[in-house]
Amino acid sequence: MAYLFRVIFYQPILNLLVFLYNIIPGHDLGVVIIVLTVVIKLILSPLSKQSIKSQKALQDIQPKIDEIKRKYANNKEEMGKAMMDVYRENKVNPFSSCLPLIIQIPFLIAVYSVFRSGLSDGSLNYVYSFIYRPEVINHISFGFLDLSKPNVSLAILAGVAQFWQAKMMSTKKPEIKSEGSQDENMMAIMNKQMLYFMPLITVIIGLKLPGGLTLYWFALTFLTALQQLYIFHRSKKEE
Repeated sequence: MAYLFRVIFYQPILNLLVFLYNIIPGHDLGVVIIVLTVVIKLILSPLSKQSIKSQKALQDIQPKIDEIKRKYANNKEEMGKAMMDVYRENKVNPFSSCLPLIIQIPFLIAVYSVFRSGLSDGSLNYVYSFIYRPEVINHISFGFLDLSKPNVSLAILAGVAQFWQAKMMSTKKPEIKSEGSQDENMMAIMNKQMLYFMPLITVIIGLKLPGGLTLYWFALTFLTALQQLYIFHRSKKEE
């Protein structure tokens, strides 16, 4: 399994990074990482697009789901049937947004492995024979940013990008004051907490990761948020 992961995911990403490092003028690792992120984003764009559309569809029918939960609060069986009817009528699969994200996990692990250990001299042995293998890769980017060490600014940028992306997916729900609505209010509170909690976790993790990996995470999240914004804007125009 480890061998297959290395051959299918790790080596191609490592070699793409080294190849870009060789051909991009100035051999700036920060620029290389941004270009690498764009390339990977383009490869995974169909999966990401499907995931965003599925999340948007779930967001659109959320008021109907909330109404069903209130109506059948004391009848779980009828609630389940009514929710499945809503999903079927709107042609929405509640799990369809998860599969594309799961498929992207091996790519994220591979990129993480590359930035954690793939740029050391020994790991460059995995560079293909037809790609020039540099004696050393300079981790200083833009003349001052050491991408081999954690960076506070990049961690904060990654957190802000994460918040922007999550904010677009959040829905504004009115406070429910009817009897038996405690669960709904609790869920709304939890959703609001997650909106701020996940960016905070991103910053905390980013403070411990190499700057190169944090830069990749920021660029990927930012590009995903832009794609999300475009899809939402296009959906509104079509409606």
